[in-house]
Amino acid sequence: MNDSLLHIESPSPAIVMIALNRPDKRNALSIELTAQLADAIESASRDSQRRVLVIRGNGPVFCAGLDLHEAGDESKSSQSARNLARVYLSLAGSPLITIASAQGGAFGGGAGLLAACDLAVAADDLRVGFPEVHRGLVAGLVTALLRRQLGDRDIRNLILLGQTIDAPAAKSLGLVQQVVKTNDLAESTLQLARAACDGAPGAIARTKRLLDELSPRPLRADIERALADHLTARNSAEAREGIAAFRERRKPNWRP
Repeated sequence: MNDSLLHIESPSPAIVMIALNRPDKRNALSIELTAQLADAIESASRDSQRRVLVIRGNGPVFCAGLDLHEAGDESKSSQSARNLARVYLSLAGSPLITIASAQGGAFGGGAGLLAACDLAVAADDLRVGFPEVHRGLVAGLVTALLRRQLGDRDIRNLILLGQTIDAPAAKSLGLVQQVVKTNDLAESTLQLARAACDGAPGAIARTKRLLDELSPRPLRADIERALADHLTARNSAEAREGIAAFRERRKPNWRP
């Protein structure tokens, strides 16, 4: 299947690779893209032949995060956020083993794709960042994912300071499991996907459900809670100023 916003291919019947295909926009997560992405993930997850799902990004950047033109439009902000929540829940709830294959940059909602997948392979040029506080936004949906993976102080360091880290630092935190040379990213990801096919699919699906159920709350409950704060921030004066400052390439003026 080929689409203007997604490129989907199957190197084998068991493996499906979904590529974000907005390279001119650094694969920013628009409403249309996230809707198509959620549909594609859910479709693959229903296919009994599939065992592994890989998310990657065409072009030099994996994913720059939310499309800020839409995020700054109050008439679109709710749909944008809800679509992203659906993507995360579709990835995290898939019975397939999900793998993110990332190069260049993964920021905000794009970094959330790494966190929503079971595993992540990073090119050595990858930078991961959570700049939401610099835009007057709340990284609510991403925080719900990170809470399952990182320590409290590590999360605070990343999202309260809007930190950007390199691939080795992301590996040391557990955001990615492998760091490889950029030219080796595709082959290393495919090797991992093939290895992931060796497990029994029913056992893998049950194990993933068990991991979610053993968390203090199911992920869906955390996502729904985080969505409320995320949307409140999206429609705030701080968000309007932060997004305007980003577009105008200036420092935001945070008024009391």
